[in-house]
Amino acid sequence: MTAQLDSSPARPVPPLDDAAVAPSTPSRVGGLVGAAARPRVLASETVRLGRDLGSIVRGTDRIAPPAKDTRFTDPAWSSNPGYRRLGQAYLAWGSSLTRLVDRYEADGADWRDVERARFAVRALTSAMAPTNTLFGNPAALKRAFDTGGLSVLRGMGRLVNDLRHNGGMPTQTDRSAYAVGRNLGVTKGSVIYRDDVIELIQYQPATAQVRQRPLVIVPPPIGRFYFLDLQPGRSLVEYAVGQGLQVFLISWRNPTRKQGGWNLDTYAERVRRAIGVAREITGSPDVNTLGFCAGGIIQTTLLNHLTAIDDHSVHSAAYAVTLLDFATRAPLGAFSGRRLLDVARLSSNVRGVITARSLGSVFSWMRPDDLIFNYVVTQWLMGEAPPAFDILAWNADGTNLPAALHEQFQQILRDNALVRPGAMTVLGTPVDLASITVPTFVTGALTDHLTPWAGCYRTTQLLSGPSTFVLSSSGHIQSLVNPPGNPKASYFTGGQVGPDPEDWRASAERQTGSWWEAWAPWTVERSGHLVDAPTNLGSAVHPPREAAPGCYVVDKVPA
Repeated sequence: MTAQLDSSPARPVPPLDDAAVAPSTPSRVGGLVGAAARPRVLASETVRLGRDLGSIVRGTDRIAPPAKDTRFTDPAWSSNPGYRRLGQAYLAWGSSLTRLVDRYEADGADWRDVERARFAVRALTSAMAPTNTLFGNPAALKRAFDTGGLSVLRGMGRLVNDLRHNGGMPTQTDRSAYAVGRNLGVTKGSVIYRDDVIELIQYQPATAQVRQRPLVIVPPPIGRFYFLDLQPGRSLVEYAVGQGLQVFLISWRNPTRKQGGWNLDTYAERVRRAIGVAREITGSPDVNTLGFCAGGIIQTTLLNHLTAIDDHSVHSAAYAVTLLDFATRAPLGAFSGRRLLDVARLSSNVRGVITARSLGSVFSWMRPDDLIFNYVVTQWLMGEAPPAFDILAWNADGTNLPAALHEQFQQILRDNALVRPGAMTVLGTPVDLASITVPTFVTGALTDHLTPWAGCYRTTQLLSGPSTFVLSSSGHIQSLVNPPGNPKASYFTGGQVGPDPEDWRASAERQTGSWWEAWAPWTVERSGHLVDAPTNLGSAVHPPREAAPGCYVVDKVPA
């Protein structure tokens, strides 16, 4: 995530924007029910669990928590006979449920049903961990004793506050330590275009000369753009202008119920307008683009439209952790059931939006140990204050998803509509990914739990232009906000791009640092010749309106 983040296990990384495609928590355990319904499977697993519990009662060293499971690091879990057996019984039970799902998968179940089962089992076993209770957590009991009960009182206060103000979810971070425009999103620039959906920010050059062809960045429509412009030294925007690029970035307005009709046409059209503004200001006939996550989906639909109308205003396109092909196995498949999607669609249509809180809650449950119960323990049981952490402050600063866009994302998830020529129409043009021929730079993240890297790699095969693929060693968010200079970070480059992602990986070479260091020279090479940096931002047609980060990122709407 940053030069320090990868060595900080107490600060887990939240999911990004692909909550856009998730409707709600599955209400059934799916494939697990199917597996358990077979008497032989259930009976066999029950016998095995019984044997394990018998061994635990007698005393066994065979069952132990994984080395990376920080819930059981207190010495009491190994030295106290009672806690030792409690922890082992919990682990045996969780393993039993996991084996039921594995058996269901081995019997040939559809992978989406398996992912639904895994989601349910993960949520259930995480919630039932003994460490989530005061008397089941020896470290919390010791804290209560050492503080004379003050930690319990503080924890109860935090619990009540979260029940009242945070939808019953534990607060992940102290947001008061950060403010957009004060210590987040502070790279110098100006808003040079605004309409009812976007503000377009042009950033001040950091070099005496700049590349003539500008870069237009398309962030996801879920979440604020400033994860790309965190604190100085941790900002992709800052890094890009430091490479001599002329950078323009879209800031999406946070939709309310009144904007529930915004759809892919709405968003793709605003990217088209942003490209037009960047061209007018720089005098360049075309631009390079960089789309992140769901922003990459929007970017793709526009590229398809531009190709159809013979518009060459995009010279090259880069993608960061973007899935276009949803046939690839991914945890998101847990939310692809038609019944779930129908319920979610009805809910969003009634409300006009999927709220930021509901989106955040769903994807916190995809990683419940890290994003829910870690904070239950530290704050509700031990009474600690939430940590101050910039990327978690960004994650807590969520945005809504318009009902119309939500429904289209559901279609993409359910029907894999983007890869089926003509299954979707955006800006009046049937989507056909093979028609897109611009050069592309595609990235994936090795441990990404939302958009698996092999699925991201598929973009190199779906589009027809020459493609470069780079694989970051980290996860979904870490890969996006991890700047150069972190000796623990790495990425893979140089593999021969072909149909099989594993073949690519086998021939790729590991590099120390951030994928930014591969993307920047690729983009600079396609950004034209050097020209003197402009002394003023904007133009006579699009003069500066106000300083970055603008109004929309803080939910202000100028009259």
